[in-house]
Amino acid sequence: MTSHVSSPTGKQPTAGAPDGAAAEAFDGGDAATDGAGKEVRKLERVIIRFAGDSGDGMQLTGDRFTSETASFGNDLSTLPNFPAEIRAPAGTLPGVSSFQLHFADHDILTPGDQPDVLVAMNPAALKANLSEVPRGAEIIVNTDEFTKRAMQKVGYAESPLGDGSLDGYRVHEVPLTTLTVEALKGFDLGRKEAGRSKNMFALGLLSWMYHRPTEATEEFLRTKFAKKPDVAEANITAFRAGWNFGETTEDFAVSYEVAPASTAFAPGTYRNISGNLALAYGLIAASQQSDLPLFLGSYPITPASDVLHELSKHKNFGVRTFQAEDEIAGIGAALGAAFGGSLAVTTTSGPGVALKSETIGLAVSLELPLLVIDIQRGGPSTGLPTKTEQADLLQAMYGRNGEAPVPIVAPSTPADCFDAALEAARIALTYRTPVFLLSDGYLANGSEPWQIPQVAELPDLQVQFAQGPNHTAEDGTASFQPYKRDPHTLARPWAVPGTPGLEHRIGGIEKQDGTGNISYDPNNHDFMVRTRQAKVDGVDVPDVEVDDPSGDAKLLVLGWGSTYGPITAAVRRLRRAGESVAQAHLRYVNPFPANLGEVLRRYDKVVVPEMNLGQLARLLRAEYLVDAQSYNQVRGLPFKAEQLANALKEALVHG
Repeated sequence: MTSHVSSPTGKQPTAGAPDGAAAEAFDGGDAATDGAGKEVRKLERVIIRFAGDSGDGMQLTGDRFTSETASFGNDLSTLPNFPAEIRAPAGTLPGVSSFQLHFADHDILTPGDQPDVLVAMNPAALKANLSEVPRGAEIIVNTDEFTKRAMQKVGYAESPLGDGSLDGYRVHEVPLTTLTVEALKGFDLGRKEAGRSKNMFALGLLSWMYHRPTEATEEFLRTKFAKKPDVAEANITAFRAGWNFGETTEDFAVSYEVAPASTAFAPGTYRNISGNLALAYGLIAASQQSDLPLFLGSYPITPASDVLHELSKHKNFGVRTFQAEDEIAGIGAALGAAFGGSLAVTTTSGPGVALKSETIGLAVSLELPLLVIDIQRGGPSTGLPTKTEQADLLQAMYGRNGEAPVPIVAPSTPADCFDAALEAARIALTYRTPVFLLSDGYLANGSEPWQIPQVAELPDLQVQFAQGPNHTAEDGTASFQPYKRDPHTLARPWAVPGTPGLEHRIGGIEKQDGTGNISYDPNNHDFMVRTRQAKVDGVDVPDVEVDDPSGDAKLLVLGWGSTYGPITAAVRRLRRAGESVAQAHLRYVNPFPANLGEVLRRYDKVVVPEMNLGQLARLLRAEYLVDAQSYNQVRGLPFKAEQLANALKEALVHG
């Protein structure tokens, strides 16, 4: 579980605040000494990367360090990165799992470009990550794993610990496995079993180095291994041993303090939250605010499965989760639940969207509220299941037969996934339409502090079901017309099956306007197609806001979804360097905000960074006839702030 914290200040990012991604050097401010007489240096921010085999517990280690950092009050951003295989080949480069955490005493937006500290549990972890570690950074290596066979497996002819290749770094050679086994010699564990706790030893050492709290981690371990108390105590012992090792060894002469982010948070209660967890909570909140039971019809798929896992824990809120036999059955059940009066959701990733496309088209025809949550990943086909991408935008826009328009909402940060879920529900319920929510692997697995909202602040999403006849014929006969529309939203009435007198026909064949009877009339079909399009075009979305402090910028950087953090960090860098750059970010991708065309035409140059080959830029060029320039990557990783800053500077120079 992540930790709940109360902070005297609340996260309100400002465009002028420095972003920690290489904004400050990794050096100290004031220095002091701790109780053991060791130097304590104060830092503004730190980027730590834990790396090892996928079975070394790097994700758990990073998550625990993150939770303690959140409880301490730092601002933070994380980037988990792991193989697609459940247990990737041990000791190989493809099998390396890593967890990067950026934490600071000020507002930050990204997990950082380069780690200041690399914890490498084996030769593969060192080799896979060394190219991204800047000279002068600290590297902690588990020397026990640097055997001849392990080094040969990743192409080391000689040990990098002795050939001079690491001379530019501050290297700490620590026999983590041996020290862990020694610390656990009082337990009835073999060397292999005891060695599994080396990640907790490393966590204890890093917790000492950065003065992280420890109580919650010990309590977490006792809870996690409640049915195996000996295992819990062994892990706690290893954790404490790591802390004590840092405090007593001469190799670690300095520890570091990063003060709480006192200016980054407004008053309130905060917790660390991942994008998928925020989505799950947002869906539950939408269910409560609409007074509708929440139904999730889903099939497990990376990286969306955690939403299914989390929602299945909340039956006390009236949540029903159905793990179907396949993607098609999952969305079919969800659409049936929508017909029955539930807040219906299906979760998936790109390959699942392809399978669900026919039923999404059916939902468009039936005009029922349905949330389609796509946690995007690298493609095509199976692609890169555990890596991130933004390449499903055109699939969400057009990936159905016929004219089947669907609104699209895209969260920008892990915490924003909560609000995006509420907003997607508002649109679906108000306009009686399926709605796409496009998150991605970067948001889903990454985390940041989230201010827990007050219930009174949440939007009212209550809907009114049809209760009786809504049409009177010329002869005075009252009847129910399932496709008679609200003149403002063009939404048709939502009639729950079994309501007396509201029997009506549904299905995928075209309906007659008003009556809902099957119709092959050409004019009626043209009218219904245009009406469904007009309904989506008329969805009420706020204007896009432009951040242009100087008011005279020639360059606009426009993004959508998870590129918000890297783009904002890059723009901040350019502004600190004296450049005038404007920034805007889209949450609503269909329909576009009403003022977007005017905004785009205001600037001489528009650059659109995307983790695809230019899908949003293509839509903008087609819709507004502006020369939107793409800056793209499809590496399975988020943009780096420095990378974007350099690209935008180049655009300014050649503008």
